Amino acid sequence: MKVALVAPPYPLEEAPSPPLGICYIASSFEAMGAEVILIDYIVSRYSREKLTRELGNFRPDIVGVTSVTMNFPEAIDIVKTTKAYDPSIITMMGGPHVSFDAANTLAKYPEVDIIVMGEGEKTVMELMQCIQDKDSWSKVDGIAFRKDGEVVVTRPRELIKDLDSLPMPDREILPVSRYLALGFPVSITTSRGCPYQCIFCVGRRMVGNRIRVRKASSVADEIEQILSYGFSRINIADDLFTANRRWVTDLCTEIKRRSLKFSWSAFARVNTVDRELLEIMKEAGCDTVSFGIESGNPEMLKRIKKGITLEHARKAVKACKQVGIIAHASFIVGLPGETRETLRDSSEFAESLDIAYGYHFLAPFPGTTVRDEIDKYDLEILTDNWSRYDANSAIVRTSSLSPEEINEFVAEFERKNQKEWKETERRCSQGECGPDEYLRVEGYKKMQLVYRLLSEDIIEEHCIFPIEKTKALSPLDLLNRKILDVTGMDADTIERTMRLFADKGYIRSRQIKNKLVWYWTHNTRNETGPYREAVC
Repeated sequence: MKVALVAPPYPLEEAPSPPLGICYIASSFEAMGAEVILIDYIVSRYSREKLTRELGNFRPDIVGVTSVTMNFPEAIDIVKTTKAYDPSIITMMGGPHVSFDAANTLAKYPEVDIIVMGEGEKTVMELMQCIQDKDSWSKVDGIAFRKDGEVVVTRPRELIKDLDSLPMPDREILPVSRYLALGFPVSITTSRGCPYQCIFCVGRRMVGNRIRVRKASSVADEIEQILSYGFSRINIADDLFTANRRWVTDLCTEIKRRSLKFSWSAFARVNTVDRELLEIMKEAGCDTVSFGIESGNPEMLKRIKKGITLEHARKAVKACKQVGIIAHASFIVGLPGETRETLRDSSEFAESLDIAYGYHFLAPFPGTTVRDEIDKYDLEILTDNWSRYDANSAIVRTSSLSPEEINEFVAEFERKNQKEWKETERRCSQGECGPDEYLRVEGYKKMQLVYRLLSEDIIEEHCIFPIEKTKALSPLDLLNRKILDVTGMDADTIERTMRLFADKGYIRSRQIKNKLVWYWTHNTRNETGPYREAVC
């Protein structure tokens, strides 16, 4: 059985990690004997023609696509393209969006054969045993499908009690060099579950309200594997990493015992950390903690069932500063009952913390309490255009605020930040900035270049040269000049970035017949262990 998993496009500006859920699902398919590949459109350009070509090269029996709400339209397009290419391919979808909108998805999109709801690893393993016998699908818990024109939703699957029983996520299928070039942290999960009841969050319904943790030794094994690929930064993506301080201490102790050297970040709640715990985390390499504070208004915090107070937030931020960990806070605008006064409270409180912070717009995803019980709240959802659910603009209104007013609040914040950034860029261009500011500016320019290289397939589509051109210019000079022609970006940034990527082996060139071809190296392991190269 051949399985192609597809990661649909996702904005690089949103700092995506390599898709962890897909890597877990890949391991589950492989545990049942399937041959699995990943077609990754996060770090490459998506087109229907390109997907069709890749399907033709691999000829899968099953195509599985995951998505969140914001890239659901792209995921559906992938499924439609797959069926247009070969109607006999079994198409599966998973992820939080379809898990809580399964019936509607199946009713609206006949190209989708099966939806895997909630935690999918065990479901996939069981489904693979009867995938060719559609009459047996109804015996598999945790899926939805059509039978005789009707949508069938089977019993909910029990949550996986022992997370260590799952195979290690298969990151061998990732286009590793592209993610190394992108430079974002690699995500890892050390636990699943969240006991809190925030009305805007879908996580608790996906993974349950009871915290299930992995063994510290298993997590450390996975960290060692990640580091072996060349990554040096990891983000612990648990819904609530600091739920159990004893377990956090055990993991940090294991990291130090193995002398694992890497930097890492984690999500935490302000009422679950203190100076002692943060010191333990810092000693193990943690340098950043992100807190979802959501609002600076106490009544709003109660309304959204956040379960924290502003004093909790002040104490957590103070503790981070005391131990030298960077604290970052996020706030949501457009919450139920939002007014000019509650927005002002959030702004004033965020400023008072004296840390980095940002705003997101409320996106009432399928499966959230605020969406399921909308009649209970002072809130109107204005669209079901899922591409708008990116938390980057207002898609709701309250009795006091229009979407335009909510947008303007954030726009004013962004104008202030943009003005400060332009001033930093100006001072750096005139040699007046400090080393930290210089690195920020140079890093920003490099990141903009990498975004274009990946999202536009620039190396694949433009960096093939007649071999005779190498007589006048080196392969790297040819590459740099072509990228300059295509992008019009800063020549020095291009030269430094591409030399770095070539030195690190993220990109290579080779002669194929009478052509010099540049390509991203795709790091996969052969049977003896060393990496081999493949033109991707």
